[in-house]
Amino acid sequence: MTSKSKSILIVDDNVDAAESLGEFLKVSGHKVEVTFDGATAVQTAGKLRPDVVILDIGMPRMNGYEVARSLRSDAGLAHTILVAVTGYAQEKDRSRAQESGFDYHFAKPIDIPRLVDVLNRAG
Repeated sequence: MTSKSKSILIVDDNVDAAESLGEFLKVSGHKVEVTFDGATAVQTAGKLRPDVVILDIGMPRMNGYEVARSLRSDAGLAHTILVAVTGYAQEKDRSRAQESGFDYHFAKPIDIPRLVDVLNRAG
């Protein structure tokens, strides 16, 4: 299913959604870590240096835009692909995601075949 195993960090305050996606990606051959809030995501990404971060935007306290900007300020994460997963799917939301440093924007529910394609093309 995948051309190369990736290290992936999933960040979503919806525990069921995060864990379900994580299990799917593990079964697909990826190394997956799951966190449920922005601050933990920044800390975990700094340690793991994942290939890909799949990040919910609408989280309390530290939203996905803030997390993305923080990750983009870390030179060690310069090559990490950031994927926004959100209920916010208007053009202005896509623009804001891009301005915050996201490489891809997915509306919920996530389009799994498109996500698999993104992962296959990543590094």
